[in-house]
Amino acid sequence: MKIILITKVLLSVLLVISGCAVGPDYKRPDAPTSSSYKELNGWREALPCDQKIGTKWWEAFGDPVLNTLAQQVNVSNQSIALAESQYRQAQALTQLARAGYFPTVSAGAAFTRSKAAGENYSAINQHQVSLNAAWELDLWGKVRRQVEGSTASAEASFADLQAMRLSMQTELALNYFQLQTLDAQKKNLNEAVGAYKKALVLTSNRYNAGVVAKTDVAAAQTQLQSAQAQAIDVGVQRAQLEHAIAILTGKPPADFSLPPWTFPQPQIKIPVVLPSDLLERRPDIASAERKMAAANAQIGVAKAAYYPSISLSGSLGYASAGLASLFTTPTFFWALGPMALATTLFDGGARNARTEQVMAAYDGTVAFYRQTVLAGFKDVEDNLATLRILDEEVQFQELAVKSASESVLLTTNQYKAGVVSYLNVVTAQTIALTNERAAITVSGQRLKAAVLLVKALGGGWNTPETTPDINKK
Repeated sequence: MKIILITKVLLSVLLVISGCAVGPDYKRPDAPTSSSYKELNGWREALPCDQKIGTKWWEAFGDPVLNTLAQQVNVSNQSIALAESQYRQAQALTQLARAGYFPTVSAGAAFTRSKAAGENYSAINQHQVSLNAAWELDLWGKVRRQVEGSTASAEASFADLQAMRLSMQTELALNYFQLQTLDAQKKNLNEAVGAYKKALVLTSNRYNAGVVAKTDVAAAQTQLQSAQAQAIDVGVQRAQLEHAIAILTGKPPADFSLPPWTFPQPQIKIPVVLPSDLLERRPDIASAERKMAAANAQIGVAKAAYYPSISLSGSLGYASAGLASLFTTPTFFWALGPMALATTLFDGGARNARTEQVMAAYDGTVAFYRQTVLAGFKDVEDNLATLRILDEEVQFQELAVKSASESVLLTTNQYKAGVVSYLNVVTAQTIALTNERAAITVSGQRLKAAVLLVKALGGGWNTPETTPDINKK
């Protein structure tokens, strides 16, 4: 009874001691931020500030084909599948760390037949069934810090998964809108080819009538063939983008095709979150912050190595020479112990080096976190500036297209009247085509900047989404 009482008292004391954990408690370090975005001035009024970027952010562009493709990326993209497997591994490691809270219990059964030396001894059978337990007390919080670190690592892995998902969605949208731009350019070139064919017929008729020289016909032919070559070249780029989209959706390029784009260009309206909200909305920033927490926990694990470890063990079971009498009261046995205490007296500075290493690693994660925050603000500012500047550029580009079209019409009439040479017509048509293609390119750049702004703002993700079931789509 005294032994049992002493054991209970000792366990109570040990449990009280185990309520503390060595090492620093985690506190998120400050990060550089600002009250507003520099490039938002003069542009925010054009955006619906009361809206939020949804999880299916691509739906804001109003393109049903893009909506379908984005869903396929979420389900079938192999890079996302890889990130999901890494997240599941991180969850399993967290569960593995939690197992340290509990004792290890094992069961065993054994049969032994032996005979001592000498003629007077006969063989003896020994049957045994036992239940054994061993437990290392978490006195200094080593297991708790391991669980804390593994949990933070799993949350960082989930944020990495969301970052990969957002990256693949963004890449899809960029490729898709670039393909739209090429389709618009191809349509523009085809229209130019039609107009140049008519100009060639006009020039040939005037040459046959003896009104113009052969050089005018050659210039018209050169211009037509150049436009035809450009239209073919667009096809090469389009095919490559189509193949890239196929891979993003998890399909072989041979089984995937997209018809020419026919939808109107979407209006760009993206609500901009506050700079402070960006710390919670960008998955890469959330991942960097969770990695800081995991690194901080490793400091506690390293410091726990300075303290002694105490382990308990015990067993109970039945042992008998005969199988029939194995599970009877006289054959029952139990044992408590050993209660072992172990500590390292000398290790050549290994523990100190380990502690210094994890503290330096933590400092590195702090620097990485702050740099990630700065990079996030830069991404937002870059794309806000791009959208603002392109909004101004597109207005002047549209005026340039209109002026160039009027110039082509006037120059063509002058050529028909014999006032100017065909070289003037070629020059005017080339300028018009160049401006039309520039306008299409600017529109594509605006869509690209809008998509990149969505990515810079974290898409529709936010930090509280840290413990989902990733098997749910």
